[in-house]
Amino acid sequence: MEGPICPLDYRYGRDKMRSIFSEECRFRYQMKVEAALAKAHAAVGTISKSDAEEITRVASQDIVKIERIKEIERETNHDLMAMVRAMTEQCRGNAGKYVHLGATSNDIIDTAMALQIKDALEIIQEDVEELLYTFAKVAKRERDTLEVGRTHAQFAIPITFGFKIAGYIAEMLRHMERLAEIMPRACAGKMAGAVGTGAALGKDFTKIQIMVMQDLCLTYEPAATQVVGRDRYTELICLLANIATSLERYGTEVRNLQRSEIGEVSEPFDAKYQVGSSTMAQKKNPINSENVTGLARIVRGLVIPTFENQVLWHERDLSNSSAERFTIPHAFVLLDEMLVKMNRVFFGLEVHEEKMLNNIRSSQGLIMAEPVMMKLTEKGMGRQEAHEIVREASMKAIERNIDLKETLLEREDVRKVMSEKEMDSVMDPASYIGSAGEITDKMVSAVEEVLERKV
Repeated sequence: MEGPICPLDYRYGRDKMRSIFSEECRFRYQMKVEAALAKAHAAVGTISKSDAEEITRVASQDIVKIERIKEIERETNHDLMAMVRAMTEQCRGNAGKYVHLGATSNDIIDTAMALQIKDALEIIQEDVEELLYTFAKVAKRERDTLEVGRTHAQFAIPITFGFKIAGYIAEMLRHMERLAEIMPRACAGKMAGAVGTGAALGKDFTKIQIMVMQDLCLTYEPAATQVVGRDRYTELICLLANIATSLERYGTEVRNLQRSEIGEVSEPFDAKYQVGSSTMAQKKNPINSENVTGLARIVRGLVIPTFENQVLWHERDLSNSSAERFTIPHAFVLLDEMLVKMNRVFFGLEVHEEKMLNNIRSSQGLIMAEPVMMKLTEKGMGRQEAHEIVREASMKAIERNIDLKETLLEREDVRKVMSEKEMDSVMDPASYIGSAGEITDKMVSAVEEVLERKV
């Protein structure tokens, strides 16, 4: 029984992104490049305007059938030449003689890939913007929701949940900047012939290359070999992997906070229909965050072959081609899936404020060790002396399983400078969140400014 093997064919990826990298769409992009080349030739007088118009007609309409391209490819064992021949067959008059004139295969392949990358990056940018907007809404809503900050997976000092999300916003804003910066570098084509000298394109080579790329809204490789520099793709895949890793970070936090013993947030769950486990009927698992974690590992795994594709023999060999058929489409399709899924998680995220407060209370005041130390220094103690006093009191509180306040008030050196009432004020978690609120407000405003959209 035959069927699809790759999960992108039946499980992961949206049609919107998958279609960009489909085989049929790839040929359409390549024919678009052939049309741009013909128009450039006509502009410099190499071919007639009518021949360029005929090639453009064949390229832009559903005239060349993929079935015919595949039929020719079985004979030629060359997919690009098969497409060129199929176009030539459909051209009326003499126009077919000028299809692919002066070009080498990778002039078309790399330039078409630049078009695919451009369209795919625009979708990723839209996804990031939607996730940023969702983060801003959550950050604004949870601006003052107290939570335990954790370092080394241990209680540290208080934060707010909105402040945690503000950090995610800052990170995704940097990714927005990176996406904008990479667009001209990643979306570069070439029309420079077999080894990049443009010899087959004649004296007007430079004009033709510039006109083709302007027509397609792309940049071009200024000193190509037979291919555009693969350092461009290395930077691209590294950026996609960077974004994927950020998403894994957010998903990992959701997974940790959804632990039964922590219980501070939960992924959205359809209690009426959704099944958490085939045997444990009570389960509500963070499956989307786990899914994003797994997919991030695949995207990062595409980085190594991309670096290896950068090293080609002389003016190029074919070792990069087969690998790039996997790396670039898979990176884009999976990252798009991850961004949409993570947006869904945070859009419907359940924040359990009371559980957060219970976890704060369970610390028995130990998370307020730092503010007590700082208060003692205000009272005139040296910083190191204050630290040792609070450290000793903390160790005793842990050993005796009592509140830190009790062991502090047992000490005469503490009672001399701080009353119980004053200590209650110092040990109020809500009084020790620093500028968390202001930082959160700033990041929400930054999203509104970038997206030109109120939260």
